[in-house]
Amino acid sequence: MAFDPRDSGPFVEHLGLNITEASGERVTATWTAGEKHHQPYGIVHGGVHASVVETLGSVGSALWYGDDGKCVGVSNSTDFYRAVREGELTSVATPVHQGRSQQVWLVETHDATGRLVSRGQLRVQNLPAR
Repeated sequence: MAFDPRDSGPFVEHLGLNITEASGERVTATWTAGEKHHQPYGIVHGGVHASVVETLGSVGSALWYGDDGKCVGVSNSTDFYRAVREGELTSVATPVHQGRSQQVWLVETHDATGRLVSRGQLRVQNLPAR
């Protein structure tokens, strides 16, 4: 049974991610930063950015690996370049490496003016079906 990105679950719905493109070569999502994403200083929490990295990289990994098994995240490193309080954001995931046992995905998030907001890398383990 192939992975369907529309079945990403309630956490992804809570984040407000709208996956607009999804394949084993590229995943794109738009989302609107707002108060529900804020940390105490009124900017988007770094964990939200890391969650976007995890989500998009996982979707792409699962689509690329297909019916061969499942993929699980084993490392997520996310850097934050520009504080965001609110507004439209676009996140794009592309593979850096797709191998027999692991994949690495790069995810960049830009604001509505095209400025880089965050950049993360997700490493996933490919778990073969038994």
